[in-house]
This record gives sequence, C-alpha cells and structure tokens, in this order.
Amino acid sequence: MFAKPFRVKSNTVIKGSDRRKLKADISAAFPSLSADELSELVPNKQELNVVKIYAHKGDAVTLYVLHKNPLFFEVERRLYPTVYALWHYPALLPAFRTWPPVLQKLIGGADLMLPGVVVPSSGLPHVKQGDCCAVTVVNSRAPVAVGTAAASSAEMQSLGMKGRGVCVLHTYMDNLWAFGDKSSPPSLPEAETEEQGVSEEEECETYEEEEKEEVEKCMGEDTLREERIKVKKSELPLLTSTFLRNHMFSCCPSGKQLDIKKSSYKKLSKFLQTMEQQHNLVRVKELTKGVESIVEVDWKNPELRSFNVPETDVEAASVQDGDGDGDESPYHPPEITTLYSVSARLEPLFVDANKRKGTILQPAEVRIVISTLGRMQECYQVVFPGQVPTTKKGHIEPIDISVASRGSNKKVTIVKNLEVYGLDPAVVATALQHRVQASTVLQPVPGAKDKVLVQIQGNQILQVGNLLLDHYQIPRKYIQGLDKAPKVGKKK
Repeated sequence: MFAKPFRVKSNTVIKGSDRRKLKADISAAFPSLSADELSELVPNKQELNVVKIYAHKGDAVTLYVLHKNPLFFEVERRLYPTVYALWHYPALLPAFRTWPPVLQKLIGGADLMLPGVVVPSSGLPHVKQGDCCAVTVVNSRAPVAVGTAAASSAEMQSLGMKGRGVCVLHTYMDNLWAFGDKSSPPSLPEAETEEQGVSEEEECETYEEEEKEEVEKCMGEDTLREERIKVKKSELPLLTSTFLRNHMFSCCPSGKQLDIKKSSYKKLSKFLQTMEQQHNLVRVKELTKGVESIVEVDWKNPELRSFNVPETDVEAASVQDGDGDGDESPYHPPEITTLYSVSARLEPLFVDANKRKGTILQPAEVRIVISTLGRMQECYQVVFPGQVPTTKKGHIEPIDISVASRGSNKKVTIVKNLEVYGLDPAVVATALQHRVQASTVLQPVPGAKDKVLVQIQGNQILQVGNLLLDHYQIPRKYIQGLDKAPKVGKKK
C-alpha cells in the first residue's frame, strides 16, 4: 500500500475527545495491551497528530503520529500498527518468519508467499483469514512488515504451504516508514528454535517460482476474460499496447498485481506469441513497422469458449456496454492536476514541515510553507476513472495537431500524443474517417517508443478539434494547434 509515495491531505493535532476514542479503538483492536502500554502509545498530554493521506492507488488512509513517527494507520475503519509501534511491542501481532532476501520483495510491493515462510518446530502462528499479522526475518523478533492473513493457519497447512500467505500492507523502508524518523529495526534476537523446511536458497527459489506461476496464471486468465466479455470484433485490429493498458491491467483480479517482467515471458510480445502459436487464441501482425496489433481472435477456440467468466466481471462489462454507443465503450476524459515536487535546492525550506526531497505536493499545500512555486519542479497527475492515478515530472505533452504538405499542393493533418490522454489512435482515426469521409493512416512517431500518430487527408484541424473538445471532452488548454484551423468560408 505504501510502496509508492502518497499524498498528504491534512495534518492536525488530535482533539481530546478523539484522543479518548482512539485509545478505546486501539484497546478493542489489540486487547493484549495493558493500560500502561496504551498510555505510552496514546499519552494524555503529549502532542499526537492525525494525518489524512491518499495512497498511490487512491485509498483514503488516516495516520496517528507521535514524536514524528506514525504508530497506527487506519484503512476502512480498521486499525493497523506500524513497524514503529511493533518495535516497542513485538508480540502485539502473530508473526510469520521469512528469510532476509524475501524482505526486499515485500518492500517492492509483493505479498508474502507461503513457500517463503519459515515454519518453526512449534508450528505456524494461529490465525484466521483476514487477521492482522506481522512478518519477521530469521534470527530477529523485530517485525518488518504488517498485513492480513490470506488464509487460516489450517488452510495454509492443507494447501501444502503453497500460495499466498500474508497480504502485505506496510513494510520497513516503505514510504510510510519514511514518513517517520527512518530508524532501523531494534536488535531483538529470537530464541533458538528448530526450523522445519529446506535451506534459505531453496526456499527463495521456490518463492520466486511460485510468484512467477501466479503472474502467468493471472496473465492467462486476464486474456481469456478480456476476449470473452470486453474485446469486440469492431475493435480489431487492436494495438497490443492498448490491449495491455486498457484491458489486461484493468481486468486483473482484486488483490493481485500483473507484472509481466516477473513472468517467464518477460515481454508482452512473447506472451502473445505463445497465445498465438500454442493456443491459437489470437493472431498478431505488425501492421506498421515496429507496431504490433491483434488482428484476429478465434472466438470458437475451445479454451476460450470453456472459460467461465466471474459474475462480477460480467456485471461490470454489462454496465459499461449499457452506457456506450453501439460497440464502443464510453470515453471519460482524465482529471489532470498540476503538482509540485520538492527539489534538493529547496528541501531546507520544507524540513520543518516534514517534507523531504521528491515529496509531491499540491499548490495549496506548498503555499502553507512557502509563497512561491517558481523554483520548484513542476509535475502532473493523470487520473482515469477506475484506474490508479499516474504522477510524472515535467509538463504534460498536449495533443499536437499540425498540417503538413505532401506532394504538389496536397495537405495532410497530423495528430500526435493521443496515448497520453488514454485515447486509442486507431479509434480516433476511424472516428475522423467517418466524420470527414477522408482516408486516414497510422504511423509510428519517429524517436518515440509505443507512440503512433494519426494522419488524415486535407486540413482537418477544425474537425479534429471538434472531435477532441466535444466528443472526448479534452480541455482546450491541452490541445495544441487549434489556432491553425482554416477560417470559416475560406477554402480548406
């Protein structure tokens, strides 16, 4: 949850009534804490801050911060201790042990898989599915991660210690830890116990292999699911990059991450090649140099026809289809916000506000600390409905519309950067072709990977502008070249 930077919405001192309620909530969630321990975690007179944040996926999270260290975080009205709190009370949660190399994967955003769990002679800790639990590394009792049990202890054993063990929410060295004083885990040696299982190297190899299998299973299910309920014949040919971005990623089951680099395929092209050669599901062709597209889907393929689509996916697809016009799903323009990043040069100005180099801030947040934005690095955030917000440094590239000459007195209109706004160049080209009754061509943008420009005969700036402004509702300030449209009444 905190593998990527989060955005701070507010930071206020807790009120007396809220302090008492927090203490009661912590006592109810963690009944093993004594009254004295509760008073240490939530002291009556020391300053305790309530920080409301938005995680990188948009989740609303509340932090409770004491002495600049977050001790608890609350998600969907459920409290979880941070590693800072657990370092003071390491026995607060049932803990699963793992090998130190696995910790790096957890920090990167992975969940704890059961092959990576080191089982002591006393057996696994007793947990039910969904219980809050901690993760420690061998030879130390200091927790390094917090999450929820993906299954009960009995189910983990019955599964042969394969599959997901702990759904990790927070780890040592993630951005929530970095919000505090960045201290290291204390030295808390564990009692010598006899360990069950194989060596560290074999455990890590098994862990990586199972993680790879999970990703590849997710990829295969996503492809079948998308072809079964979302991809329409009218969308073909479909750019492979569009299929990955708009279909596979969005259809990844909740709680799972689709990272092709963690699979044996490593690249989307190799995965689709396997789908074509071994499963005969799709046919991929390079329509323009360096740009591959899915040109055909075998809708009668037995594997595709026998695939059972989850009811939730069918319902979601039917809702989208019901809102669309014909076979095309409705396009919703992204919400774009100008943000600012704290640079190394200005970091000293933000130290007292606990904002470090690289922290992403909104203009209103910056004005609380400093009155000028001129020397800060500009960033922008793009939010598509139902997708994870994307934040990048620099200025967002506008959709560029220009007119070029071809041959003797022939003009063509060129449209670039549609992908930045989530628009499929092939779909835009088809819409323009129907509007102006002129031929269109898709060409790769020179020097830009995975970018395609649309070329249409004649000076069609006015029609392109109307399509982007009225149909796709792209704000005018993000469209460049509208001023070059021919004047009404003059020959185009």
